[in-house]
Amino acid sequence: MQAFLKPVYAITFALTWQGAAMAEPIGRVTGIGGVFVKSKDSKALANWYRDVLGLDVADWGGAALPYNAPGHPPKISWMAFPETSDHMAPSTREFMVNFAVDDMDAIIARLRASHVAILKRDDDNAFGRFAWVQDPDGTLVELWQPK
Repeated sequence: MQAFLKPVYAITFALTWQGAAMAEPIGRVTGIGGVFVKSKDSKALANWYRDVLGLDVADWGGAALPYNAPGHPPKISWMAFPETSDHMAPSTREFMVNFAVDDMDAIIARLRASHVAILKRDDDNAFGRFAWVQDPDGTLVELWQPK
C-alpha cells in the first residue's frame, strides 16, 4: 500500500506546484466594473434605458446589472477596433454598448412599441441572436441573446 501512495503523493505535489506556478499574477483586470457615458440630457437618457430597454435605473442615476442571471454569458468582451472601422456605424461615437438579453423577441417587441428603429438583426449568428439600435444620444446599442 505504501508503494502505491508514493506516486499519488508525487502526482499531488506536482499538480499543486504546477497550479501555483501557473496561477495568474495579482495586479490585473478582473472584469468590467461599469460603463459610464456623458450626455447632454443624462436624465432623459437614463429614462430611455429604463423605459425602452428595461434597465432597473436606480435613484442614483445608474443600473447595477447582475452577472448571475440565467443564461447570462460567463464573460464580458473587450475589444479595440481600428479608428477607420465602420463597426459602430451609423453612430459616430467612439464606443458601443452590448447588452446580453434573455429574450430577443420580447425586447424587439418592446423596442417597436417605443418606436425605436431596429437598424439590423442577425438571428443566425454562431454566437446567438443580435439586434442593433441607437439610443437618443446616437450611441450604437448591440443586443445579444447568447446561444
